Amino acid sequence: MQGCSSTPTAVVPQDPAAPPAPGVLPPPVAPAATDLVTPPPAPREFRAAWISTVANIDWPSRSNLTADKQQAEAIAILDRCKLLNLNAIVLQVRPSADAIYPSALEPWSEFLTGQQGRAPNYDPLQFWIEQAHARGLELHAWFNPYRARDPAARTPLARNHFATTHPEAVKTYGRYLWMDPGEPAAAQRTRDVILDVVRRYDIDGVHIDDYFYPYPIDNPSVAGGEGAALNGAGAGRRELDFPDEPSWQRYLLGGGALDRPHWRRQNVNTLIEALYQGIHREKSWVRFGISPFGIGRPDRRPAGIVGFSQYDKLYADVELWLRNGWLDYLSPQLYWPVAQAPQAFGVLLDYWLAQNTQARHVWPGLYTSRIDNSAKAFTPDEIVKQIGVTRTRAGARGHVHFSIAPLMENRKGVTDQLRVRAYQSAALAPATPWLGADLPPAPGAAARRQAGGTGLRLTAGAGKPVSHYAIWSRYGAEWRFAVAPASRPVLLLPDDATAGAAQAVVVSAVDRLGNESARVTVAIRA
Repeated sequence: MQGCSSTPTAVVPQDPAAPPAPGVLPPPVAPAATDLVTPPPAPREFRAAWISTVANIDWPSRSNLTADKQQAEAIAILDRCKLLNLNAIVLQVRPSADAIYPSALEPWSEFLTGQQGRAPNYDPLQFWIEQAHARGLELHAWFNPYRARDPAARTPLARNHFATTHPEAVKTYGRYLWMDPGEPAAAQRTRDVILDVVRRYDIDGVHIDDYFYPYPIDNPSVAGGEGAALNGAGAGRRELDFPDEPSWQRYLLGGGALDRPHWRRQNVNTLIEALYQGIHREKSWVRFGISPFGIGRPDRRPAGIVGFSQYDKLYADVELWLRNGWLDYLSPQLYWPVAQAPQAFGVLLDYWLAQNTQARHVWPGLYTSRIDNSAKAFTPDEIVKQIGVTRTRAGARGHVHFSIAPLMENRKGVTDQLRVRAYQSAALAPATPWLGADLPPAPGAAARRQAGGTGLRLTAGAGKPVSHYAIWSRYGAEWRFAVAPASRPVLLLPDDATAGAAQAVVVSAVDRLGNESARVTVAIRA
């Protein structure tokens, strides 16, 4: 297994002599007026990327790689995220009622080892967590709630797969197998799987996607209808209904009074509420996020917005979840251009912010993978513009890229543009005060001049544990910002080619909910 180097972390500042790039975005938080003593507030912005394991979309690149090659690919992804000044990853750990970690509940994923149920010789999730945290990146574990088999699967179901042990609760829909949300055993399995990971792993968040009831299809031979929903196609077609007649009839025989659409929504609502409560009973600091389809209920949409109704087709009442505060962050998949009026990015973002009466985080999903060679391809500038739109909304302090692949490939230069135009410095994730607002103690700190820079050693204060240190260093009249994981308390603040050594250093400690301690000014010893 590959680990991290024990050498001091280098905090490399931007070159102040470099010319600004055209179209550079304003920072996520406008700096306050400062002087040579007081640095500005810490930039706050959730910057993440989804990492898909289903069908080997992102990781691992193939299903039969050795453990060393899987780990090398994971490290390359994490290093790219760190280079880009992202601060989180959203890793798919349950692609299709299977697992990329050892589980007593579900089999190993075939997308990991080439055969469902075959174990690797290490724990991939633990490896990802350790390596992400060593780089100061949060890891949010991403679960698909109800998909039981993906069309990309090739090997037989394992003996302990839910579709094998509970065939009555799994339905065939197109080329998918799908756990019926109306079956108590299916909903219980999803809850058990997620809470098992919360208990056993040091994750920062639980994340579920938009797959509740499946996207509708009109032909049993097709894989699924997500693409049609995204592109606005399929209106008026004859859709294949989800085959949940047994669970529906059982509900009616038990005295149920809801109609079928409301019953289906109730099944999903019950899962969402139970997950929110269960996660926080286990670990109060683990945030719960959902990434639904990006268009809201038809009866509430802004004028001019048209498209697929997740409320009527996926039975996802996202507006209710926001109103009841059953999530800590919402990442609606806003996968359309800023200028596409029927699904305009900014209009949809404003809609979800207006629904957010409990003031949860809203961090939209960006379709960065649409930077491709298709007829509807995005340019990198489209993604930069969408980040710019998000930064103009006070209630939307973050975003998530789908997926990591275009950032790894630097498609059409998108990675270069993001580095120069959007992510010029590090940022802290926004705080989540409704889960806890007590400030951590201020850190201890010592700094000493050494060859090539200023060595900085940080120590956490007694009491509440911390996850990061926020570090401001002043070169001439310019304050520069960096973030270091609490596990790497020895850093080097390199000398600047023009301004020389750091003349002042200020640090604070940050806990897992983003609460920041009082700042400490560090004396620099010769």
